[in-house]
Amino acid sequence: MKINTAEFIISNSEVSKCPKDFLPEYAFIGRSNVGKSSLINMLTNHKNLAKTSGRPGKTQLINHFKINNNWFLVDLPGYGYAKVSKKTKSVFQQFITDYFEKREQLVCAFVLIDIRHEAQNIDLEFLEYLGESEIPFCIIFTKADKISKTKIDSHISAYRKQMFANNWAEMPQYFVTSSTETTGKEVLLEYIGAVNEEVFKNDNKF
Repeated sequence: MKINTAEFIISNSEVSKCPKDFLPEYAFIGRSNVGKSSLINMLTNHKNLAKTSGRPGKTQLINHFKINNNWFLVDLPGYGYAKVSKKTKSVFQQFITDYFEKREQLVCAFVLIDIRHEAQNIDLEFLEYLGESEIPFCIIFTKADKISKTKIDSHISAYRKQMFANNWAEMPQYFVTSSTETTGKEVLLEYIGAVNEEVFKNDNKF
């Protein structure tokens, strides 16, 4: 699949105010500073569609981008450390869970994980939440250009072992990416395209 158009639609903190279009949505989420904005810009061929920042916790709203006029890419706040007040953090963490549990248009969540680090508890806990809530998701390992292939394989293996230890039947589908080198771009977009075909084949009945 090729992305021809990518348009910012709306930012908000309430699921009820999300777009009413019944189009498939793919939500991107991860710990702060995981490279989410860079990945979104890389996928959509835009330099500044999603704002990048060196300051963790920059994204604090649900951001909808309409792609090719037939699906939404949703940029969600990080679920980890955010340099905001405790009150603000509590609010946006709640609307993250509201989005996942109430948004009928959501067909897949992409959980971004920095491949440079070994399995982090906060990532494993969030994956556990998605699994228990029966929310379809895939893992996107980011920043693959920063370490060797040997370390990449080692860290993915560590995640697999941790998930098996936590009673997962299998490792979820995952993608290895680098925004700098556009690694994984085509494979990820082809996956989204294939899921979209299934959704539209079923008359948009999610």
